[in-house]
Amino acid sequence: MVTTGLESLKKNHSDIKGNIGYLCHAASIDSNYNHGIDIVKSIFGERLKKLFSPQHGIFADVQDNMVESDHFHHSHYDLPVYSLYSDTRKPTKQMLEGLDHILIDLQDVGTRVYTYIYTMTYMMEACAENDVEVIVLDRPNPIGGEKIEGNILDLTYQSFVGMHELPMRHALTIGEVALMARKHWGIDCELRVIEMEGWSRDQYFLDTKLPWVLPSPNLPNPETAFSFVGTVLFEGTNISEGRGTTKSLETIGHPKISNYDLLPQLQKSFEEAGLVGFVLRPVSFLPTFQKHAGKVCHGFQIHVTDYNTFSSWHVGQLLCREFYHHLGHHFQWKQPPYEYEEELLPIDILNGTDLIRRWVESNGSMYELKKIEERQFPEYSEKRAEILIY
Repeated sequence: MVTTGLESLKKNHSDIKGNIGYLCHAASIDSNYNHGIDIVKSIFGERLKKLFSPQHGIFADVQDNMVESDHFHHSHYDLPVYSLYSDTRKPTKQMLEGLDHILIDLQDVGTRVYTYIYTMTYMMEACAENDVEVIVLDRPNPIGGEKIEGNILDLTYQSFVGMHELPMRHALTIGEVALMARKHWGIDCELRVIEMEGWSRDQYFLDTKLPWVLPSPNLPNPETAFSFVGTVLFEGTNISEGRGTTKSLETIGHPKISNYDLLPQLQKSFEEAGLVGFVLRPVSFLPTFQKHAGKVCHGFQIHVTDYNTFSSWHVGQLLCREFYHHLGHHFQWKQPPYEYEEELLPIDILNGTDLIRRWVESNGSMYELKKIEERQFPEYSEKRAEILIY
C-alpha cells in the first residue's frame, strides 16, 4: 500500500510552527477518501488560514480551458479560497500575507501540459519573494516514474500549458518537479517535500491501491491519464478529444472522418512504427458540449492493452498526421487565444515547438518524429537524475 505525502504529514508535522495556507483540489484526499482540508485542519486547527485552488477550481467542477474560478469564502470551513486560475495565476503578496508555510497537495497526471505543476511553480516563485516556506505533499505519478515520451519544450513556445523544459511525459512526481524547479529552473524558495512511502518508480496509479478522484473534470479514471499524453494534443485542432462524452480523452473524432475506411491505413502506420500495447476501435459519438456539440462524430476509442509498451505520445502524433491528410480542408488547427497565449498557435504551445506541426503537414516519417523528440533528451535525463527521490 502506498502512503501519500498527505498521510505522511499526520506523523511528520511537529516542526511546522506558523500559519498555514493549503493549495488543494477535489483529489486532495487520503486513502479513506477524507479530504485534505479536514486533515490539515485537524492537525493545525486555527493555524490553517487560507485555501488556494488550481485550474478547474477547488471542487474540480469547472470544465473548460480559460474558464476562470472566482475567489470566495468557503462557508463550511469558514476560510477564504483564492483561485490561482483567475485574474492571476501567481499568488499576490496580499494572498500570502500572514502565512509562514504553504502546503501544496495536488494530484498531477504526469504530462507537461497539465497546468497544476505550473500553479505550483508560480506558488514557489511567490513564496520565495515573500519568505514563505513551501511544503509539497507528494503523490504518485499516475503513469509511472520511468517512461519518458515526447520532445523537450522549446522555451520560445512557453505558456501556461508548458512553462519549463520538460518532455510531454516527464516521469516525475509533483514533489520531484518542485525539486527540479529549485535546482534547475532558478526558483530559490525554501522547500521541502514530504515523501510518499511504498511508491516505486515502476508503479502506476492502478498499482497503488489508492482511491482515484477526478483531478479535473475530463479525467474520470486513472486509465485515462495514459491516453491523455497523446489525445490532449487534439485540443490544438478541430478534432474532438471526446469532451462532452463519458470517455473524454480516450475517444477522438470528427464528423467527416471515415473511420472504417481509415482504420487499415492507421493500423499499417502503427505497425511500421512499431507501436503496440493498444487497440484502436472505431466508434461514433455525439458530444453534448464543446467541439461539434450535437453532431455525430466518427473516430476511434483508444483501448490500452499493455501499459508497459503503450506509447501514447507517438500514437497521438501519428493519428494527428493521418487525420490531417485524411480530412484535407476539413482539418483545422485551432487558432489563438488558448491558455492566455494570444499569438502562437495552440498546437505549437501544446507540442512545445512548431516542428511537429510542420512534420504533420509534410507527412513526415516516424524516424523524423523521433529525431525531433530526442533533441535535448540527454540534458533532461541528467537534470532529472539529480533530483529523483524514489
